[in-house]
Amino acid sequence: MNINKDTLQKEVSYKTSRSGGKGGQNVNKLSSKVELLFSVTNSSLFTDEEKALLNEKLASRFNKDGLIQIICDEDRSQYINKQKAVERLINLLTVSLHIPKIRKIKKVSKAAKAARLANKRINSEKKESRRAKFGDGD
Repeated sequence: MNINKDTLQKEVSYKTSRSGGKGGQNVNKLSSKVELLFSVTNSSLFTDEEKALLNEKLASRFNKDGLIQIICDEDRSQYINKQKAVERLINLLTVSLHIPKIRKIKKVSKAAKAARLANKRINSEKKESRRAKFGDGD
């Protein structure tokens, strides 16, 4: 599923606070740290099956209120931190919604087995011919 950034931002809520780290006086004045909160259960973007899959795969990412919480305070700009947080959420959701292809177990054909054994036999004979013969009793 391709998640649209604009429709996702309608269902996301933000909290901002003062960020630590670089920024000098800017850090003490402005709220550049962004905390993104997203509710999978209340979302209208996903079907019930997708919601169940997300709840199963992202169980460890939920906070006590049942929301996915993503914190971003890398940049000095609140706007850039919001964009990064939304991108992380989109990435998290797309990775969680991916269903791996089921591997089909196949038998190795008789011809492939025979070819492999023939190759092993040739290598064995080649190495056998290189061996020094010490049967003289020296």
